[in-house]
Amino acid sequence: MMEGESFTLNSDLTEIKDDDVIQWKYEYYGDTLIAEINKRTDRIAVYDDVIDGRFRDKLKLNNQTGSLTIIDITTEHAGPYSLQINGVRKRKINIGLIGSVTSVSVKEGESL
Repeated sequence: MMEGESFTLNSDLTEIKDDDVIQWKYEYYGDTLIAEINKRTDRIAVYDDVIDGRFRDKLKLNNQTGSLTIIDITTEHAGPYSLQINGVRKRKINIGLIGSVTSVSVKEGESL
């Protein structure tokens, strides 16, 4: 992947259950919540003004699967992300951009 492209952080869910709370966090700055689907309260939100506004107009949350897409990715979006479902951390994804080269790592047994 090159800078300027979009990158999707997959939840691996095919559908969201009625009582699910799905949270995506950017861990580089201490578990900062950047997107959330709360089916209990029927709320879907992206928090793109957090940190220094680096995610402003860059986040697209899929309300069917809970996957999160970062649009026009740059080096300032590099770092660890985590997915929590109902308060349990399900996966951690590390995005590293070096110039125009992207590396992605996930925990063993997880898909991307």
